[in-house]
Amino acid sequence: MKRRDLLKALPLSVASYPSNNARAAPKIQWRLVSSFPKSLNITFGAAKVFAENLSALTDGNFSVQLFAAGEVVPALQAIDAVQNGAVEACQSPGFYNQGKDLTWALGTGVPFGFNTDGLNAWLYEGGGQGLYNEYVGKYGLISFPAGNTGPRMGAWFRKEISTIDDLRGLKIRIGGLAGQILQRLGAVPVQIPGAELYQALESGAIDAVEWISPYDDEKLGFGRIAPYYYYPGLAGNAMMGHFFVSHEKFQQLPHSYQIAFDIAAKASAAHSLYSYDAKNPDALKRILGAGAQLRLFSPEILQACFDAAQIFYREQCERNLEFAKIWSSLASFRKKYWEWQQVAGQAADHFMIQQLHAGRL
Repeated sequence: MKRRDLLKALPLSVASYPSNNARAAPKIQWRLVSSFPKSLNITFGAAKVFAENLSALTDGNFSVQLFAAGEVVPALQAIDAVQNGAVEACQSPGFYNQGKDLTWALGTGVPFGFNTDGLNAWLYEGGGQGLYNEYVGKYGLISFPAGNTGPRMGAWFRKEISTIDDLRGLKIRIGGLAGQILQRLGAVPVQIPGAELYQALESGAIDAVEWISPYDDEKLGFGRIAPYYYYPGLAGNAMMGHFFVSHEKFQQLPHSYQIAFDIAAKASAAHSLYSYDAKNPDALKRILGAGAQLRLFSPEILQACFDAAQIFYREQCERNLEFAKIWSSLASFRKKYWEWQQVAGQAADHFMIQQLHAGRL
């Protein structure tokens, strides 16, 4: 897409940003490593959309060379690669770094936090992204939301999960802070990158696996081993990946390139969300047609997980001031957001689902 065509498609407030004379603009090439394999064409594809739009916005002067997980560094070391100067940027969920500090996970999404719209609202307009950048800035980084997954599924299980007792001793790969919460209920969380999940499930190294949603889950073939497909998502009803960038390198960019980077990142985030929303319905039908059995987590399990999560968040806030600062903003916005959703959003959704069940759609 040519730069003038892309700008025509953007809102006036974005398209009217000042820019440098393209002919005088410097040629810059960065390297960006992803935490995702190329086979996950929406998540990794969001990075491709970003690079294409960034090049278009700068008339080809600012290019980004992409590397999938494992091509330069392993998936879980993408953020480290930016910090140590091996590359200028990465695409990764922040919770991949939570082993160093749980605060990293708060920018990605948390169990019993927001839905898709709520997470976007808090990050972009509710102060969440500013607080998150204040935090990652201490590591020499600046971050940009890079792709919202939309509604997520719970996990694939080898056996049915009906009560809390069924979770005890169960080895599960699950993203973000959910592992910490499920551990309190007796589960054994295991952190494994996406490219290794099928083998781990097949070998029995894990008993259950949470990844993203039907479109990507279908590609990874979990249903061939673990037929019980549970919902809703326990790791978070929506999650946001980020581009993490060297703050020093970013500050060295021309101002127009910084703006182009931000615009391209927003386009990447939108592409990711819209792609999942478009592709998940058909993927779920195919998964169920292949024999997977859809299951809703029992009220007992959901309530136990929610209660454990609230205790966990309180404890972390008492132990970690940086966690507490971001959590305070998230929790305050969360309450206001769900108060609003119960008025208009929930009522409209509920009515339309009733029409679906009545066969009127």
